[in-house]
Amino acid sequence: MTFTNLLTDPKILLGLVTIGVVGRLVHNRYGHGLSSIPGPFLASLTDFYRLFLVWGRRPEQAHIRLHQRYGNFVRLGPNSVSIGDPQAVQAIYSAGSKFSKSDFYHVQQTVAKGQPLFTLFTSTDDTFHAKLRRGVSSAYSMTNLIQFEPFVDSTTSEFLKQIQQRFANGSGTICDFSKWLQYYAFDVIGELTYSKRLGFIDGGKDVDGIISALEWLLNYAAVVGQMPAFDKLYLKNPIRMTMSRLGWISSNTPVVNFARKRIAERLDSEKRDWEDGLVASGAEPAVRRDFVSRFLEAHKKDPSFITKDRVLALTVANMFAGSDTTSISLQAIFYYLLKSPMDMKKLMAELHTLEVSSDFDSRGRIVKWDQVKDLPFLNAVIKEGFRCHPAAGLTLERKVPEGGRTICGEFFPKDTIVGCNAWVIHRDASVFGTDSEQYRPSRWIEASGQQRRQMEASLFQFGAGARTCIGKNISFLEIYKLVPAVLLSFQVRYAIPFHIKDQRSYPISFANKILKIELAYPQKEWRLHNAWFVKPSELFVKIKPRQAMEPELQGKA
Repeated sequence: MTFTNLLTDPKILLGLVTIGVVGRLVHNRYGHGLSSIPGPFLASLTDFYRLFLVWGRRPEQAHIRLHQRYGNFVRLGPNSVSIGDPQAVQAIYSAGSKFSKSDFYHVQQTVAKGQPLFTLFTSTDDTFHAKLRRGVSSAYSMTNLIQFEPFVDSTTSEFLKQIQQRFANGSGTICDFSKWLQYYAFDVIGELTYSKRLGFIDGGKDVDGIISALEWLLNYAAVVGQMPAFDKLYLKNPIRMTMSRLGWISSNTPVVNFARKRIAERLDSEKRDWEDGLVASGAEPAVRRDFVSRFLEAHKKDPSFITKDRVLALTVANMFAGSDTTSISLQAIFYYLLKSPMDMKKLMAELHTLEVSSDFDSRGRIVKWDQVKDLPFLNAVIKEGFRCHPAAGLTLERKVPEGGRTICGEFFPKDTIVGCNAWVIHRDASVFGTDSEQYRPSRWIEASGQQRRQMEASLFQFGAGARTCIGKNISFLEIYKLVPAVLLSFQVRYAIPFHIKDQRSYPISFANKILKIELAYPQKEWRLHNAWFVKPSELFVKIKPRQAMEPELQGKA
């Protein structure tokens, strides 16, 4: 029988294919030096295991269960390991560790004119990342962001106004707080980036369908990111990218088109202001100190590195990461508070103490950052919200560098994909206590100084090390300002003066006071959907109009 006949014999072909597949599976299980790592048998054979975990849209829960069963090390794929020991965070993510991001992040790169846009989040080149971060980091410092506080206040005021008019008007309309908090986060990032609200709050709608577009992209990236080679066969295949570069088709990601349009509007507006200023007074109008202006300044200083496409990429990153993460955290904080009446009352006592202080500016119930950033129970509530519901719900993957590394006593060869999932780390009983599965803000107040420092060091909400989310201060500014503003506006303000004796003691003599904002369906759980970000929905609340509550409050103050 000739060689050609062998290749055309169906039985022989089937045998060869079978041998090839079995050989590949054997290599996957034993060829990466991870055969001693426990985990599901199927995970050791193929990455399809972790792909289908993500496809189920609750992989964070699967990861928690796997670590409860197998311990600190769980093999999620032939060359992929999830590590649940909080000590691993320092080993993997600290500056100088030399663990680089995996190809998972390539999938999340947005595309413009057939070219991937490299951002601080999606770049896997550590040298590039360090240079880009140095070029723009000052714009994200809290010192600089405090100058943006009036922008945040403007959006917060409009948010409170719209909620009052639409849902606290006596009509009994149920508010989908999930949507409105995302509208708020988008409009704040619009104010900070382009000096302009984008219209989400004012119109009560998804402007240009960008929220839906981002949801599609995250759904795609979360699943395909488990086997990144598929991305090069689909969205970033060479034929499609080449045709886009030649202008034959458009492969632009919708968020890129959205950001490009807003930059054009922003520059047109500045040009008009410039011309109007020159005509009216002969003097230059003040330059807006938003993110676009700062990115353009970086472009002028180093145009060969901070190119115009990179300016676009930076604004895309603001829209991409700056909206979902903050809105998710806000939703978690309100959800847990509304389901925990005693914690709500403790926080309201603290806010009331602030409200009756002599230096409190009560106009519009807008608090100042300096007034609230050090409130002990507000800090505890926010940290506990971060802990119980971190925004990212997958492992933050890194590749083991040259020579391999020993992590928490286990050696991993070069190029092994390792990572920690915040949902696992944040439930470690040795750090957060035996009740780590429960929402309990007081743990942050009752802890000793050393315990608190250990808990804070293990918070993985924004990542860790050199790759810590550069925009975390934006989230802090929004959250610390909006949570008090909403509660002071839509909760009953107590007429009895309360005084917090110390950080551990909150008098609760007002236990029967009436709340104005509450869950519309207290017995119903919200819905969670993990597409890289663990996004809630169906956080429905109802708000009583103040006048309807006045008879209920007679004699209660």
